[in-house]
Amino acid sequence: MTATHSIDSKLCQFAFSDNRHCRMLRHEHHPTLCLFHAHAEQQLLESPKLGAEIATTITGDFLTAADINHVMSKVFTALAQNRIPQRTAATLAYLGQVMLLTLPLAKKETKFVYSYETWQNMIENAPRLSDPPTPTPQIPAQAGTPE
Repeated sequence: MTATHSIDSKLCQFAFSDNRHCRMLRHEHHPTLCLFHAHAEQQLLESPKLGAEIATTITGDFLTAADINHVMSKVFTALAQNRIPQRTAATLAYLGQVMLLTLPLAKKETKFVYSYETWQNMIENAPRLSDPPTPTPQIPAQAGTPE
């Protein structure tokens, strides 16, 4: 006997590629998905905006250690807020390390000079990572349905 997976179910509506369905309970703040799949959906929807925010440096380039440090601090913040997967953060950290190791060569190829005031102004006006999105609001139960 097979159980049907109706829309009214209190179970997660996520379907795997082989047509199986998730068997966890729906999350109270999401209309159709469990906590795990709702979080994955939120990360997927937020990734283009978050990626652009993370990649924005102080000077607009990756020519200083401060630029790379600024980006790595945003990666750290996004990971701490559980907005990016741990594997992605590890990959970005590795790439940041490679970039730091190649900075001496980039400095030899490119001449740039900043006054202290210009540098201070750039740091103060550097783009920060946006606040994490608020959780989806709880959908009220339909009137007249027993709990």
